[in-house]
Amino acid sequence: MTPSARISGAIDLLCAIQNAPFRPADATANTFFRERRYIGGGDRRAISALVWDVLRGWRRLHWHLRSREDERHSDISPRLLCAAQLVFSGQNLEDVKGLFTGERYAPDCLTERESLMLDELRGKTLSDGRQSRAVRFEVPDWLMPYLEKDFGDHVEEELEALLGLPTLDLRVNLLKTTREEAKRLLRKEGFEASETEYSSWGLRLRGRHPVTATKVFQDGLIEIQDEGSQLIAAAVEAKAGQRVLDYCAGAGGKTLALAMTMENKGQVVACDVSSPRLEGSVKRFRRAGVHNVTRHLLEEGDKWAKRREASFDTVLVDAPCSGTGTWRRNPDARLRFSEKDLQELTVKQAQILHIAGKLVRPGGRLVYATCSLLSAENDRQRDRFLTGNDLFERAKPEEMSCWLPDVLKYRASFSLTPKENGTDGFYVSVFKRKS
Repeated sequence: MTPSARISGAIDLLCAIQNAPFRPADATANTFFRERRYIGGGDRRAISALVWDVLRGWRRLHWHLRSREDERHSDISPRLLCAAQLVFSGQNLEDVKGLFTGERYAPDCLTERESLMLDELRGKTLSDGRQSRAVRFEVPDWLMPYLEKDFGDHVEEELEALLGLPTLDLRVNLLKTTREEAKRLLRKEGFEASETEYSSWGLRLRGRHPVTATKVFQDGLIEIQDEGSQLIAAAVEAKAGQRVLDYCAGAGGKTLALAMTMENKGQVVACDVSSPRLEGSVKRFRRAGVHNVTRHLLEEGDKWAKRREASFDTVLVDAPCSGTGTWRRNPDARLRFSEKDLQELTVKQAQILHIAGKLVRPGGRLVYATCSLLSAENDRQRDRFLTGNDLFERAKPEEMSCWLPDVLKYRASFSLTPKENGTDGFYVSVFKRKS
């Protein structure tokens, strides 16, 4: 594709994302490219990179494009956002304008108004000291006080890291290979991976890479999983022969890691409220060589949990949450997140913890995890659960998982952030049911 055709593709994808405001952008992008199989891999990556850069800079781009008094309340089109992002990324302003020719596969010519708005960007940078803190760090206005309270003097450093590009982390499937062998096989296919700092199962690639097309992935030797997510599975410390419940399993990423630490021995039950997610996990289990997992769809009025009270050695609750810790890779989620969402999520998290706690046998473990940076979903949920449930206590340091790195293994609760750890943002708290 020509540079102009790629711009047209980015504009069309951004329009599709805007037309599906309640659907995750990556799901919209998957459908978009599946319907346009003529777009090659390199072009897909270029189009996606531009669109995700626009999403990461959404508030700042609008701030600049509406800086003129007569544009304060104007609609900002996807084509103008893409053009502005190219200018801020360092491309020459006149060269960017030259991509809008209206010729075959190129976007229509810029209007006089659009051209003038782009002229206003000359010599400017995307982040500007005159922007409010919320705009500069791409967070909703209502959320900034929460973040300032949680992070204090370090809030800007944390939010700056959250604006960065995510890493591409892989979990090596120890059921089939070793980390060293997986590195060697990836190198053979042209990918140079480094070992992750905290997870003993992890490998990291810099930049965007078509890993799913590799033989090492297709043979089930690796899975794509952020290092922080791997550490949640490590904290569970699921062992061979145990009965383990992944209560909010989703598509089974952590379920796979639990089955691996259990050496395919014992039983893992993967539960979720989404049938498509559970069904989608089957292919992943098969590819990974996992055969000690059963699935259960949680439905309203379901008696499944009641019949299995106090029957699991360990229960993992990877709770539905704001996802603020994953905003590096899901920048569109910033635009959808509301204060009402947070209020509803904290109620749901407390309800799930209450139910899941009943499923743990005496002496067993309950592991609560989120991909949130907010104390309202993390420490406060932990404290609320302990206050209202005298059957549980925080795990003792000597009871923490042997698979955690030394900096984490003696803490019953821990948080990970892009700034401090180079991972997505995660929270883990481990409880023990009293005997």
